[in-house]
Amino acid sequence: MASGPAGQAEAELAARLRVVLTRLHRHLRQQSVGGLTPSQGSALAAIERLGMPTLGELAAREGVQPPSVTRIVGALEGMGLVRRVADESDRRVSRVGLLPEGRRTLARNRSARTAYLAARLQRLAPEERAALADLIALLERIEDREDIGDIGDIGDIGDEVAP
Repeated sequence: MASGPAGQAEAELAARLRVVLTRLHRHLRQQSVGGLTPSQGSALAAIERLGMPTLGELAAREGVQPPSVTRIVGALEGMGLVRRVADESDRRVSRVGLLPEGRRTLARNRSARTAYLAARLQRLAPEERAALADLIALLERIEDREDIGDIGDIGDIGDEVAP
Protein backbone atom coordinates (compact mmCIF):
# COMPACT_ATOMS: atom_id res chain seq x y z
CA MET A 1 0.00 0.00 0.00
CA ALA A 2 1.23 3.50 -0.76
CA SER A 3 2.46 5.64 2.08
CA GLY A 4 1.91 9.33 2.68
CA PRO A 5 -1.33 11.31 2.53
CA ALA A 6 -2.80 9.28 -0.33
CA GLY A 7 -2.04 6.03 1.49
CA GLN A 8 -3.50 7.35 4.74
CA ALA A 9 -6.66 8.51 2.95
CA GLU A 10 -6.99 5.05 1.38
CA ALA A 11 -6.55 3.39 4.78
CA GLU A 12 -9.17 5.65 6.36
CA LEU A 13 -11.61 4.96 3.52
CA ALA A 14 -10.99 1.22 3.86
CA ALA A 15 -11.58 1.41 7.62
CA ARG A 16 -14.84 3.31 7.19
CA LEU A 17 -15.99 0.83 4.55
CA ARG A 18 -15.11 -2.11 6.80
CA VAL A 19 -17.03 -0.63 9.73
CA VAL A 20 -20.17 0.20 7.77
CA LEU A 21 -20.22 -3.19 6.02
CA THR A 22 -19.76 -4.97 9.35
CA ARG A 23 -22.63 -3.04 10.93
CA LEU A 24 -24.89 -3.58 7.93
CA HIS A 25 -24.07 -7.29 7.94
CA ARG A 26 -24.94 -7.50 11.65
CA HIS A 27 -28.27 -5.72 11.09
CA LEU A 28 -29.12 -8.03 8.19
CA ARG A 29 -28.33 -11.13 10.24
CA GLN A 30 -30.70 -9.85 12.92
CA GLN A 31 -33.55 -9.98 10.38
CA SER A 32 -33.63 -13.77 10.60
CA VAL A 33 -36.99 -15.52 10.73
CA GLY A 34 -37.74 -19.09 11.69
CA GLY A 35 -35.76 -19.12 14.93
CA LEU A 36 -32.40 -19.84 13.30
CA THR A 37 -29.15 -18.85 14.93
CA PRO A 38 -26.65 -17.08 12.67
CA SER A 39 -24.61 -20.31 12.44
CA GLN A 40 -27.66 -22.34 11.49
CA GLY A 41 -28.72 -19.79 8.85
CA SER A 42 -25.23 -19.71 7.39
CA ALA A 43 -25.03 -23.51 7.27
CA LEU A 44 -28.47 -23.75 5.67
CA ALA A 45 -27.44 -21.30 2.93
CA ALA A 46 -24.14 -23.16 2.43
CA ILE A 47 -25.99 -26.47 2.05
CA GLU A 48 -28.15 -24.86 -0.62
CA ARG A 49 -25.08 -23.56 -2.49
CA LEU A 50 -23.11 -26.80 -2.18
CA GLY A 51 -25.95 -29.15 -3.10
CA MET A 52 -25.49 -32.31 -1.04
CA PRO A 53 -22.23 -31.70 0.82
CA THR A 54 -20.60 -34.11 3.20
CA LEU A 55 -20.42 -32.91 6.78
CA GLY A 56 -16.67 -32.41 6.24
CA GLU A 57 -17.25 -30.27 3.15
CA LEU A 58 -19.80 -28.20 5.06
CA ALA A 59 -17.42 -27.77 8.01
CA ALA A 60 -14.66 -26.60 5.66
CA ARG A 61 -17.00 -24.18 3.85
CA GLU A 62 -18.23 -22.73 7.15
CA GLY A 63 -14.76 -22.64 8.70
CA VAL A 64 -15.79 -24.66 11.76
CA GLN A 65 -14.71 -27.94 13.28
CA PRO A 66 -16.61 -31.11 12.29
CA PRO A 67 -18.18 -31.57 15.78
CA SER A 68 -19.66 -28.07 15.51
CA VAL A 69 -21.18 -28.75 12.09
CA THR A 70 -22.55 -32.05 13.39
CA ARG A 71 -24.40 -30.15 16.16
CA ILE A 72 -25.64 -27.49 13.73
CA VAL A 73 -26.90 -30.08 11.24
CA GLY A 74 -28.52 -32.02 14.10
CA ALA A 75 -30.44 -28.91 15.11
CA LEU A 76 -31.45 -28.21 11.50
CA GLU A 77 -32.59 -31.82 11.17
CA GLY A 78 -34.64 -31.48 14.35
CA MET A 79 -36.39 -28.45 12.82
CA GLY A 80 -37.20 -30.42 9.68
CA LEU A 81 -35.04 -28.21 7.44
CA VAL A 82 -32.41 -30.72 6.26
CA ARG A 83 -31.89 -34.45 6.02
CA ARG A 84 -28.79 -36.60 6.29
CA VAL A 85 -28.23 -39.45 3.88
CA ALA A 86 -25.41 -41.95 3.54
CA ASP A 87 -23.03 -41.29 0.66
CA GLU A 88 -23.65 -43.78 -2.17
CA SER A 89 -19.96 -44.52 -2.72
CA ASP A 90 -18.95 -44.64 0.96
CA ARG A 91 -21.73 -45.53 3.38
CA ARG A 92 -19.60 -44.28 6.32
CA VAL A 93 -19.89 -40.70 5.01
CA SER A 94 -23.01 -38.60 5.59
CA ARG A 95 -24.27 -36.03 3.15
CA VAL A 96 -26.80 -33.36 4.01
CA GLY A 97 -29.48 -31.85 1.80
CA LEU A 98 -32.24 -29.29 2.10
CA LEU A 99 -35.81 -30.32 2.66
CA PRO A 100 -38.65 -28.21 1.22
CA GLU A 101 -39.14 -26.45 4.57
CA GLY A 102 -35.43 -25.56 4.57
CA ARG A 103 -35.81 -23.93 1.15
CA ARG A 104 -38.89 -22.04 2.35
CA THR A 105 -37.02 -20.86 5.46
CA LEU A 106 -34.14 -19.56 3.33
CA ALA A 107 -36.59 -17.77 1.04
CA ARG A 108 -38.38 -16.17 4.04
CA ASN A 109 -35.06 -15.02 5.50
CA ARG A 110 -33.94 -13.54 2.20
CA SER A 111 -37.29 -11.79 1.79
CA ALA A 112 -37.10 -10.35 5.32
CA ARG A 113 -33.59 -9.04 4.69
CA THR A 114 -34.53 -7.59 1.33
CA ALA A 115 -37.59 -5.90 2.89
CA TYR A 116 -35.38 -4.46 5.64
CA LEU A 117 -33.03 -2.94 3.07
CA ALA A 118 -35.87 -1.77 0.81
CA ALA A 119 -37.49 0.06 3.72
CA ARG A 120 -34.23 1.82 4.50
CA LEU A 121 -33.67 2.69 0.83
CA GLN A 122 -37.12 4.29 0.62
CA ARG A 123 -35.92 6.92 3.08
CA LEU A 124 -33.24 8.05 0.61
CA ALA A 125 -33.76 10.73 -2.00
CA PRO A 126 -33.86 9.53 -5.62
CA GLU A 127 -30.39 10.95 -6.32
CA GLU A 128 -29.03 9.14 -3.24
CA ARG A 129 -30.50 5.84 -4.48
CA ALA A 130 -28.87 6.48 -7.87
CA ALA A 131 -25.53 7.15 -6.15
CA LEU A 132 -25.99 3.93 -4.17
CA ALA A 133 -26.60 1.99 -7.38
CA ASP A 134 -23.29 3.32 -8.70
CA LEU A 135 -21.59 2.42 -5.43
CA ILE A 136 -22.98 -1.12 -5.56
CA ALA A 137 -21.44 -1.53 -9.01
CA LEU A 138 -18.08 -0.41 -7.57
CA LEU A 139 -18.40 -2.76 -4.60
CA GLU A 140 -19.17 -5.63 -6.97
CA ARG A 141 -15.98 -4.82 -8.87
CA ILE A 142 -13.96 -4.74 -5.63
CA GLU A 143 -15.43 -8.03 -4.46
CA ASP A 144 -15.00 -9.68 -7.85
CA ARG A 145 -11.30 -8.86 -8.29
CA GLU A 146 -9.26 -12.02 -8.67
CA ASP A 147 -5.92 -10.31 -9.25
CA ILE A 148 -5.47 -8.80 -5.77
CA GLY A 149 -4.56 -12.07 -4.08
CA ASP A 150 -5.62 -13.31 -0.69
CA ILE A 151 -6.67 -10.82 1.96
CA GLY A 152 -3.54 -11.82 3.84
CA ASP A 153 -1.49 -10.26 1.03
CA ILE A 154 -3.01 -6.86 1.77
CA GLY A 155 -2.06 -6.68 5.42
CA ASP A 156 -4.11 -5.07 8.13
CA ILE A 157 -5.34 -2.14 6.10
CA GLY A 158 -7.24 0.26 8.26
CA ASP A 159 -6.73 -1.55 11.55
CA GLU A 160 -4.60 1.32 12.76
CA VAL A 161 -7.38 3.80 11.93
CA ALA A 162 -10.07 4.33 14.56
CA PRO A 163 -13.62 3.71 13.27
